[in-house]
Amino acid sequence: MTFSFRPVPDGPRLAALVDRLRDYLDNELAAYERANGITHDSRLTRADLEPVWKRSRELGFYGIHLPEEYGGQGLTHTQLATLKEEVGASGRVLGHSVLGDMGGPLRAGDILRHATGHQRDTYLLPLVRGERACCFSLTETDAGSDVRAMRTTAVRDGDAYRLTGHKVFSSAGPFADFAIVVARMAGTDDTYSAFFVDLDSPGCRVAEGATPMSGEHIESDIVLEDCRVPAANLLGEEGRGLRIALGRVTVNRLLHCPSALGAARRALRLSRDRALTRTVDGQPLMALQAIQHKLADMAADLYAARSMTYAALAALDRGEDVRTEAFLCKLFVAEAAFRILDQAVQIHGKEGLTQGNEIEYLFRKTRMFRVLTGTSEIQRNGIARQLATLA
Repeated sequence: MTFSFRPVPDGPRLAALVDRLRDYLDNELAAYERANGITHDSRLTRADLEPVWKRSRELGFYGIHLPEEYGGQGLTHTQLATLKEEVGASGRVLGHSVLGDMGGPLRAGDILRHATGHQRDTYLLPLVRGERACCFSLTETDAGSDVRAMRTTAVRDGDAYRLTGHKVFSSAGPFADFAIVVARMAGTDDTYSAFFVDLDSPGCRVAEGATPMSGEHIESDIVLEDCRVPAANLLGEEGRGLRIALGRVTVNRLLHCPSALGAARRALRLSRDRALTRTVDGQPLMALQAIQHKLADMAADLYAARSMTYAALAALDRGEDVRTEAFLCKLFVAEAAFRILDQAVQIHGKEGLTQGNEIEYLFRKTRMFRVLTGTSEIQRNGIARQLATLA
């Protein structure tokens, strides 16, 4: 894997996809954001996102990873990761809506194999077409990493279930039509089920969620108060909800890394450009060895993080068990991306500390990755457990 600010993917098919994606991100989507005054500080609405879902679907990007029977191109994990990295490196505010991260097929695509025909037709296929959006509601205030501490309960009531509880950090909640909610079966200690819940159902309320340090208004609380959910909305078998929710944790852990790599790649390029154009005492920053060394360390971190991530994805595509590698990648990518952004702020000086500057935003966004989708400490715990079992 060679080092580049605009990597050339292996194979003509993927290279062509990346070229088309870059063209859309850099031109049409950038123009859409400018025309509508959309910045990283904007409070987005469903009306902002829907045109991007539909246009991305027309171009073949929305849900591109899905099997052809669902309108996708059946991408490998490596191919999908390559596209996710390009979105992260583009700097586009609405990049999360191009492949379907924000309430679309990347959020719910894997559950297609667990869904009934009714559930596919009512919820998932409209979602794939960009007609509906969903959020995933698992986390609770006192049940983050320890999901088994959740207090949301489900009680069977004839041909329905009644759900009661309070979910937090439901990404895409402000734009969603329905949620996939995981609840503990009432009267049990360790039995969980998953349900499709229409967010306009009686007893269901979408409340404004906490604003993360990135400043994005993309989270909601889902409050359920004796909310009646038809039994036909049970996803999979009763008692298998947590297994469905966490079943792709290794894959998801790996597929979050390319987005962070893309952000780090953009930060490095912006820092390099600033070092070439910003002058101090009549010479560019790039002439200072201190700046040269910072950029060199940033490049080394990015190259190492990309190399290990794509090596693990290639092994996953070969059908190998990559649990250890997923822990390693999530840990190293999160920490390396943060180091890169920390140095980027330093190189940008006061501008890097100023709200509204892209580097300042990327710093806040990247800092979150050391916590989200499993903290660095959890990754270290997982690595240690795996090491203990190695021959």
